[in-house]
Amino acid sequence: MQDSEHIIICENPSINDVIAKLNEAFNERRTTIIVGSCRVDYHGRASSKLEYGERIVIIKEDGSVLVHRSKGYEPVNWQPSGCVLQALKDNDELIIKATKRNPSETVTIFFDRVYLLSIFKLIDEGKFSLYASEEDMQRAILIEPTLIEEGFKPIDYERKVEPGFIDIYGVDKNGRMVVVEIKRRTANKEAVLQLAKYVEYLRKDLSREVRGILAAPDISREANHLLLSLKLEFRRVDPKKCFKILKKNRVRKITDFFK
Repeated sequence: MQDSEHIIICENPSINDVIAKLNEAFNERRTTIIVGSCRVDYHGRASSKLEYGERIVIIKEDGSVLVHRSKGYEPVNWQPSGCVLQALKDNDELIIKATKRNPSETVTIFFDRVYLLSIFKLIDEGKFSLYASEEDMQRAILIEPTLIEEGFKPIDYERKVEPGFIDIYGVDKNGRMVVVEIKRRTANKEAVLQLAKYVEYLRKDLSREVRGILAAPDISREANHLLLSLKLEFRRVDPKKCFKILKKNRVRKITDFFK
């Protein structure tokens, strides 16, 4: 057994020892991992029974409970945060009850053998940042065209032309054609040259003025010099802002924007 202020690890512990350590861990709001042979009952808005099998049970400091099989990333049983937790013994079995009061739900886990008990006092203050992909940025611009400029109206996306596929194709408030090339990271010279190819092709194909706009969170100094020399434009589009726009809108297929 390894025992310290922040970590407790017990291999093949007795049921009585597990109960004592679990209830202490529940009171101190510690994260707990139990590996062993168990069955699970759920009673609440529905009911379910999971027969005996060797599983991994994770109990987090906020009272959430997850029962995992040895395969797959989703728990086979779970309870959300805010559960009242209790460990007790009945007929030589370890019983863990996780009760949610509103709505009334209870997950009861019966262990006939515990192989490993791990208890941790974890510290996690790291900030989580999620940034949109280029496809997400494309979808956000279709939802909110003002990310490019006022009066911009998308009319097509992923349009196939000889040099490749145009991310977004539309018109500005003055009726001029606009090609938008999207990059989720700092735009480089290659991105500028890619946009220039699309613009040049459409100018020849349509015999009319075509604006080229590079949409990205930032642009390198060299790329910006090249952009200006080719009379193209840059729009700063923050992937984090795009993610927030998507989060506010219901799940939609990209083709919905053109119906």
